[in-house]
Amino acid sequence: MDATNLKEKVIEIRRVTRVVKGGKRMRFRALVVVGDENGHVGIGVGKAAEVPDAVAKAVARARKNLFEVPLAGTTVPHTIVGQIGTAKVLIKPAVKGTGVLAGKTVRSILEMAGIKDVLTKALGSTNPVNLSYATIRALRALKRPADVAQLRGVPVEQILKR
Repeated sequence: MDATNLKEKVIEIRRVTRVVKGGKRMRFRALVVVGDENGHVGIGVGKAAEVPDAVAKAVARARKNLFEVPLAGTTVPHTIVGQIGTAKVLIKPAVKGTGVLAGKTVRSILEMAGIKDVLTKALGSTNPVNLSYATIRALRALKRPADVAQLRGVPVEQILKR
């Protein structure tokens, strides 16, 4: 995989505070997704005193966390649920032309991974950080179309015809 064609997208920037003896210290937390829109994606969280520094840290962490997502054409090979704490994400394959039916956080990650047709539902907590990690956990748990076909005892073409 070539690092030059990676795109990055900021999902969330939030001002966070720490209470100290003299008052409150303000910092910024950035949540960033990085991907090549061709089966590779990663997310990262960075914190710093200034927004650009927080984004730079998040991008660096996201690049370290890149992994490959198995695709079945323009969708995912099978239905999967990812969960972190109370944040749960259901990801289902969809027919070509459906588009990415998802909320802002999940949509950003799936689009950066190169998934073009998918149905999703966020269940439980909708905290962007936990939802992102739940989505990543679901994508990491996906099996390749050939493995799914073998488990089901059907030809690979039946899995890919969606």
